[in-house]
Amino acid sequence: MTAPFTPVRATDASPPVRITVLGSGDAFGSGGRGHSAYLVEAPGVTFLLECGPTILQAMKTFGHDPGRLDFVVLSHLHGDHFGGVPFLFLEFRWEGLRRRPLTIYGPRDTARRVEALYQALYEQVSREPPPYPLSYRRLVADRATAVGGVEIVPFAVPHAKELECFGLSIAVAGRTIVYSGDSAWTDEFLARVRGADLFLCECSTYETRLDIHLSYPEIAARVRDLGCRRLVLSHLGREPLAHLAELSLECARDGLVIDL
Repeated sequence: MTAPFTPVRATDASPPVRITVLGSGDAFGSGGRGHSAYLVEAPGVTFLLECGPTILQAMKTFGHDPGRLDFVVLSHLHGDHFGGVPFLFLEFRWEGLRRRPLTIYGPRDTARRVEALYQALYEQVSREPPPYPLSYRRLVADRATAVGGVEIVPFAVPHAKELECFGLSIAVAGRTIVYSGDSAWTDEFLARVRGADLFLCECSTYETRLDIHLSYPEIAARVRDLGCRRLVLSHLGREPLAHLAELSLECARDGLVIDL
């Protein structure tokens, strides 16, 4: 049984960047874990990296106010990565009473897919204009996007052929976070990750080899070549979870706080 989680709250002594893992599971919620979502806090900015369907439960469980979010960044448009956005919209309309702007950054077709999902889930309210300025901005591979002191550089990764799928290199407060998104192995990681403060890498399988996801042995075999300061595995499926006690690489859990 997992020990109860005690939220860690920021203080004046907090490090420049804090990442809270809000969801470390795969699309199947393996091990009872939440869907993909990572809260990034730095001086003057708070944002979400991914927004899976369990986002509100996770933020409230771990003591975070959704109203503090400045923007949301999505790596690709699979439901376990963006399906929580409509629930943020509900929160900001009825609970948090948001008035300040919200921007969703994501790959091609993000605006249409998010709005279609919102309409499918909440047909009537989705037709009403939000009580705050809402906008969408497309991320383009290898083109930097600057927002609120954060620089986001997406890069193409091999995942779902029908979608535009990104890994993300994020620079904030003098720290660099590289996030694999959902991806099979690509040597692009070697170039992007070297020197990064954190590589947050998916690890969906152990025994099974797929051309759309990474397995633990594939990552472990290349760990010495990565050259990052810290590697944390997430998006954990049932196979790596079954081997958790044997794994030498650090694995995320829901509620894990990473200070950089």
